[in-house]
Amino acid sequence: MHRRSSRRRSALVLTAAALVAAPALTACGNDAHPGAAAVVGDQRITVAQLENRVNEVRSAQRAALPDDRQYEQVVAKTGGLTRSTLHTMVLDKVLHRAAKDAGVSVTRKEIQTMRGGLEQQASGKKAFEAQWLQQYGVAPERLDDSIRTEIEAQKLARELGADMNAKEGQDIFWAALSKASKKLDIDLNPRYGAWDVKASKRTDAKTPWVREVSGGGTAETQA
Repeated sequence: MHRRSSRRRSALVLTAAALVAAPALTACGNDAHPGAAAVVGDQRITVAQLENRVNEVRSAQRAALPDDRQYEQVVAKTGGLTRSTLHTMVLDKVLHRAAKDAGVSVTRKEIQTMRGGLEQQASGKKAFEAQWLQQYGVAPERLDDSIRTEIEAQKLARELGADMNAKEGQDIFWAALSKASKKLDIDLNPRYGAWDVKASKRTDAKTPWVREVSGGGTAETQA
């Protein structure tokens, strides 16, 4: 059961991983979101919270790759980490809202059971942590949260009667997330893009003060 789950992973994690290679953004002009990277319903994701999550991943990558050249190569390949991380943080809240609306919840025991199975499959805790850091950009301290999201997505799909191996099932699942996105009235700081309600994903905002820059890291505000 765990092998099948880890092999095909939920669309949520795969979507976040696919965004890592996107180009960085540089923004200037008026900031209508002082201190906030995004507002999701009545909750704010602050820039400090976002940067903390990114730093957790970078610290884990640094610890796993003591060779400077290898670390620099990984950083270069994950230049869009800030925005993909924000995408994940927002999408987690959207999923949680959709799950709540469907009467779905996740217990601590379910998280522990899935984690135990995944660690066994990976031949140990450390190997499991390294695998998810490399494949999904999840820092060790966020593994339980990520597993909770995975279980929540799987249970929501079952509750909706959505077969995630079929396009029809995927459409049903994402329609539920789109509905939740609309309810939450998500507002991203333009420097990180915009939120596509229909697709429930972050997109690059088409604004005159946003331009692409080479390299990685957090978006910078130009004076």
